[in-house]
Amino acid sequence: MSQPESQAESNSPSKAAASPEFAVATQPSYAHTLFFGPDGLRPGWGLAFYVLAFLALQKVVVDLAWARDLGSSGLWSMMLEEFGSFLAAVIPAVVLARVERRSWKSYGLPADKAFASKLLAPRLCSGAVWGFAAITLLMLALYAAHAFAFGHAVLHGLRLERFATFWAAYFLLVGLFEEFLLRGYLQFTLARGIGFWPAAAVLSSTFGLIHLRNGGEQWSGALAAAFIGLFFCLTLRRTGNLWFAVSFHAAWDWGETFFYSVPDSGTVSPGHLLKSSLHGPAWLSGGSVGPEGSVLCFVVIALTWLAFDRMYPRDNARPAPPQATADSSSLRSSE
Repeated sequence: MSQPESQAESNSPSKAAASPEFAVATQPSYAHTLFFGPDGLRPGWGLAFYVLAFLALQKVVVDLAWARDLGSSGLWSMMLEEFGSFLAAVIPAVVLARVERRSWKSYGLPADKAFASKLLAPRLCSGAVWGFAAITLLMLALYAAHAFAFGHAVLHGLRLERFATFWAAYFLLVGLFEEFLLRGYLQFTLARGIGFWPAAAVLSSTFGLIHLRNGGEQWSGALAAAFIGLFFCLTLRRTGNLWFAVSFHAAWDWGETFFYSVPDSGTVSPGHLLKSSLHGPAWLSGGSVGPEGSVLCFVVIALTWLAFDRMYPRDNARPAPPQATADSSSLRSSE
């Protein structure tokens, strides 16, 4: 081959395109950098999308649930609203899990922990036992202080069984919805930005403020709800998921509303077991708020916190949940 032909071949477009001086450096686009950081979607964007999507979905749910009253006193509409609200909290988290390439387990309700028979019963049953024991301790303290009277049973037979089952199912949905909403995706994502306990404080305060929407609720009850919310965050950190908190929450509300038949955060519900009553000053009995408005509620939750701390010590706790660490090691595909 002659020298001119060799030189022409070296100057051909295919050779020029392969030479190092024509290589183009690849960098993330501005849009990608704006929305994504080194550990995935930036927390602020995730929080904004989640809250807006949840509010939009919940509005649709509430409108559908109350388009017609279902059942006596709209009880089945209440059930439908809680179920729909739980879905409204879950759906945006499922979408964001795909966007952020995270496992669903990161948000506190791992399905394998719930539906594996060897794991479901101990965690849910222990939480339910703790929850019912805590509300029972509070009611007994109020009884000893002459601020609560048991009265007499007003439900019997089949009606008792039906209402007991209805309220158990209803409050399980309440526990799932409220715990996942405030201690699921939001807790995980806010903790990525400011740390676990600061996020817990912010969201537990929000939990308390939300209770002020109830008609008979007051600031004392809202503060107690925030305190209980912090306790649920402790159970999340020590157990690694939300299942204990869900069942504790459900059993507490079931015992308060149905079994002891007193106001629950200012709400008095039909279909309760007893014709009970609260007496004395509001600071002691809780007044229109119910037992959660009593000063004794803070004592009981503090004792419950201490007992849980001893039963589930930090050194023997399960590995810290992603909400507790919120580092990049939790980034993995959900597929």
